[in-house]
Amino acid sequence: MLTDTSGQPTVTATGIMRAAVIAAPRRTSIDQVNLSEPGSGEVRVRLEGCGVCGSNLPAWEGRSWFQYPTAPGSPGHEGWGTIDALGEGVTGLAVGQRVAALAYRSYAEYDIAGAHAVVPLPDQLAGQYFPGEPLGCAMNIHRRCDVASGQTVVIIGIGFLGAILTRLVSRAGARVIAISRRPFALEIAREMGADVCLPLDNHERIISDVQQLTKGQGADRVIEAVGSQWPLDLAGELTRIRGRLIIAGYHQDGPRQVNMQMWNWRGLDVVNAHERDPAVYVEGIRGAVEAVASGVLNPSRLYTHTFPLEQIDRAFRVMEERPDGFLKALVLT
Repeated sequence: MLTDTSGQPTVTATGIMRAAVIAAPRRTSIDQVNLSEPGSGEVRVRLEGCGVCGSNLPAWEGRSWFQYPTAPGSPGHEGWGTIDALGEGVTGLAVGQRVAALAYRSYAEYDIAGAHAVVPLPDQLAGQYFPGEPLGCAMNIHRRCDVASGQTVVIIGIGFLGAILTRLVSRAGARVIAISRRPFALEIAREMGADVCLPLDNHERIISDVQQLTKGQGADRVIEAVGSQWPLDLAGELTRIRGRLIIAGYHQDGPRQVNMQMWNWRGLDVVNAHERDPAVYVEGIRGAVEAVASGVLNPSRLYTHTFPLEQIDRAFRVMEERPDGFLKALVLT
């Protein structure tokens, strides 16, 4: 019999659960699937919800290399909820404990995660949504930026990630220039601490504006958080000599071209801020838990759209279309 950390038997669910399955491009079903038991070193989480990530869209939209139907619950990886079962050998965690989970089939009522890949949520966060993975990503990107007080930091793209980075960078004492195509997003950037907000509309004008704001030097740090060619081009142009260009956008839709001559001549430090070490992801989530619990970061304003599991196709569609007022969608179970 499995027990929790107090030695008491765990309370486990039995039978089946609901899980989203991408049956074909742009068509998701909600299936009844068998409920799995956690293996050695694992926990099962009764999910409250899962954030919708831009990296999920290719699987939903369809690509030639995907196979359908997808595994139940995939590709959801931004889940949070309550531990309801412990596998053998798990210590330091308990049934009933609320956690953020780095797991990969979280568009479902339950998911299995390694005990090392869940982060307890303190009482201060009771009742709050907590998609740990994207919050942790923001913390890790901020760390890789190595921002110092008094620097000028340009953030291109004010979505969920860009908004959080605006808050973190401004808290570090830097002057933030936020650039976005959407007026709504620029309003959010101001709320999160941006000093200057510019529309993402004209390449040469933006370069001219940033040059004026930095007395012709360019920005100490430029964070590209869009994930497309033009903002990447622009980011290089805005970074000063020996500055740091941080690529935070999701570039997974094909090759990119870069102006290597300019990057080389300016001596730029170019940082690809996408982590692939699960331990680093989890450390970022821990940092996010601390930041939100302490009041340094309040992401609640950024969760703009919520959907029940049965409406996950709508959630994907909104993520794809990004209507005015959209920053982050959550699927709630």
